[in-house]
Amino acid sequence: MPRTLSEVRKHLVTTANLLLHPVRRRILRAMLGPDPLTTGQLLERLPDIPPATMYRHVAVLANAGVLEVAEERRVRGSVERSYRVRQDRAVVDLAARQEMTLDDHRQAFTAFSATLMSDFDRYLGGDDADPADEGLLYRQGVVWLTGDEFAALVEEIEALVAARAGHTEGDGRARHVFSVVVMPDKPEPTPASTPASTAASTAEQTSDQTSGPASPSPRH
Repeated sequence: MPRTLSEVRKHLVTTANLLLHPVRRRILRAMLGPDPLTTGQLLERLPDIPPATMYRHVAVLANAGVLEVAEERRVRGSVERSYRVRQDRAVVDLAARQEMTLDDHRQAFTAFSATLMSDFDRYLGGDDADPADEGLLYRQGVVWLTGDEFAALVEEIEALVAARAGHTEGDGRARHVFSVVVMPDKPEPTPASTPASTAASTAEQTSDQTSGPASPSPRH
């Protein structure tokens, strides 16, 4: 049975909230790569997340279809599952973004930024952190693009990262995370100019209300 527009919008916004939750963002970031991970391995990578919280959010992502079971095996009488990310479900797609309000976007970006800051602080807090030698970068650039040129640029960036996403640990490789923010840079609105007649009238009133010698300008 077809859903109403309000139901569709609720579903899309729920999807955005699902993926942009700070803890779930960290879980998905930790799982990026070719190898599936168990919940125990996630706890090793993210030791500051309590086990109960980790299991709860992994279950939420699995029930939503964002994580899929790659393997199951018996370990001491219980079933241990390895999960991998379903890349087609792990993005806030165009349809969801179009249904988000400005406040939705503000909250989502705040969550994204908070996760980024948390990752940054955690990296710098490591005893062996060496930003200059390990390739820590944060840069901004500006380009003028048509809609088609912008879409092509995004595809090129995604293709460059995807071409290397299958690399595994070893051979001197270090894990790097690419976080991309792209936003339009619209000029601030120009304040309306004051009509000449109004400006002249204001100047006359100011002159009439001023008496006595002008105060000397303070020296610095």
